[in-house]
Amino acid sequence: MNAWRSGELLEVPVGEALSEMLRSYVASGADPVPPRLAATVMLVRGPREVFMLRRAKTMAFVPDAVVFPGGGVDPRDADERLPWAGPSPAVWSRRMGVDEETARRVVTAAAREVFEECGVLLAGRDHGAVVEQVGTSEWAEERQRLAEHESSFAEVLLRHGLVLRADLLGLRSHWLTPEFEPRRYDTYFFAALAPQGQVPDDRTSEANGAGWIDPVDALEKGARGEMRLVPPTVYNLSHLAYAESPESFAAGVDGARRIMLEPCKREPEGVVLRCVLP
Repeated sequence: MNAWRSGELLEVPVGEALSEMLRSYVASGADPVPPRLAATVMLVRGPREVFMLRRAKTMAFVPDAVVFPGGGVDPRDADERLPWAGPSPAVWSRRMGVDEETARRVVTAAAREVFEECGVLLAGRDHGAVVEQVGTSEWAEERQRLAEHESSFAEVLLRHGLVLRADLLGLRSHWLTPEFEPRRYDTYFFAALAPQGQVPDDRTSEANGAGWIDPVDALEKGARGEMRLVPPTVYNLSHLAYAESPESFAAGVDGARRIMLEPCKREPEGVVLRCVLP
């Protein structure tokens, strides 16, 4: 197993489902579907484990795939009342290569999604603290309100006198779904150390299982066909596998250029998805 590194040519085989999507897209002559902004979070802990969810078979996008907690940016993530601590939206804007408002919404979505999907709250009373007890029925109700779009993440934090700890997130990569797919996401991948005292779970309707796994074990299972892993997941897992430590990995990178796979004919295999890693 090797880490996928900058400048390498990445090629991914195209299965029957993706081949059919590509054929339909070319035949239709339609423009690409506008991608939806999204965020996902790799929760990591020592010695070298990451928390992952298996998406339910009923999900429209990558069903049965093993992924990190995450999802689309919600309009409520733009709530300007959100209490914030850590690097400013201006700093995130530079790291992500987007305007400040977009950076703010994406970082908010990352923290909201990881709480909504697995119950880990990257927030505290102030800049130097992280809340520990979030497994009560009161917090379960807050997660439900978020899932049903009854509350914004800002409202949840304000009700409990907490601030978003943006400094607990590190940027890892930026992936865009290929143009021919009918559901497309412009996704920023983040990493965070699992807060002490908090226990992630699988209490989300979007998953049918979850747990901690060694990245090398996950990659080997993916290679053997025992676990469905999509290319962005493999890319990020491979970098965690070769990281010096969970702490250094969670610190993130200073910038992440967008990666998008594109169809390319190659004999004798036929069509593959290809890109040069930035």
